[in-house]
Amino acid sequence: MRRTIGRILNKIFFDAFYYYITKQELLCITEELMRYVIVLIAMLILLAVTGVTSAAVLFDRVVAVVNQEVITWSELYKNMEADASPQVKELSEAERLKVFKSGEPVFLEALINVRLQIQEARAGGFSVSDDEINESIEGIKKKYVMSDTEFRESLKKEGLDYEDYKTRLREQILISKIVNHQVKSKILVSDADIDGFLAENKEFSTGTEGFRISQIFFKKPKASNDGKGVEERAESVYKRIRDGADFKELAKQFSEEPQGASGGDLGMIKKNHIMKEFAEVLSVMNQGGVSRPFWTERGLHIIRLDEKIAAKEKSEVREEARRELNGRIFMERYNAWLKSLREKAFIEIKL
Repeated sequence: MRRTIGRILNKIFFDAFYYYITKQELLCITEELMRYVIVLIAMLILLAVTGVTSAAVLFDRVVAVVNQEVITWSELYKNMEADASPQVKELSEAERLKVFKSGEPVFLEALINVRLQIQEARAGGFSVSDDEINESIEGIKKKYVMSDTEFRESLKKEGLDYEDYKTRLREQILISKIVNHQVKSKILVSDADIDGFLAENKEFSTGTEGFRISQIFFKKPKASNDGKGVEERAESVYKRIRDGADFKELAKQFSEEPQGASGGDLGMIKKNHIMKEFAEVLSVMNQGGVSRPFWTERGLHIIRLDEKIAAKEKSEVREEARRELNGRIFMERYNAWLKSLREKAFIEIKL
């Protein structure tokens, strides 16, 4: 049965090919009809060459046409599988397909954008050699200290075939080349641009000293005569810290603020944003040190200095601003370039 279908499809394909090429009647076909012929031929080749007659292939369908290339349903889902998060990959097949189904339109748009960029790169004469692919893979293995076997095993765990991975890597490198040529290389951020950016973004220009702090907090009692009880509780907790108890665990147990649930981490706070009581205590603390309990108008605090962050030099602030501005300009121009590719392309979505 499989051979019979294969012979029939082969005959259909080659008869069609012979008719249109030898009779030179391709010139009479409209551009739109030509695209459908290409789609038909592509599907016939797939079936004829592989001889596969399973329902999964027979019922595969074209979900988009991008210029003269097609994107099939199976290709879309294969890419969604490869890019799925670990949480999605752990779902049952039925649940995973449900997630993929809801994400079809968004992911198809992303896949169309990828296809357009690859087409643009090839039209511009860009290509990726096998040496470039191998060099990239060796770089990844070196970065993560992996042997070739470990690298292949890690791909397998992610549900990626080694050859498929190389194909995807080749496409990524190809896209990076065309994007660099068409967008990145044309961005120039001047000193005047940086001055203007810093003037509009004051938080960027304040390279002041900062602190990363954790704390255990006790609310100020409503009745003034209850203050002594709060101090006794705080002193008891402070003594346990001095005796070697874990600060984070004590914060989770005793701190009376939302951050206590996560160990009391307040994050990084700039020096000019810190309350004066905190500034006075921090001025005599070393990194890793824990303060005795002290009062503010809010309540009683025990703080730990997790990290002291030095003020940034002016040159460092400007370099950070340059990177930020460069990134913003890149995204703006990249999106505009991508939009131009879509505007001049023939795109038909068949979801």
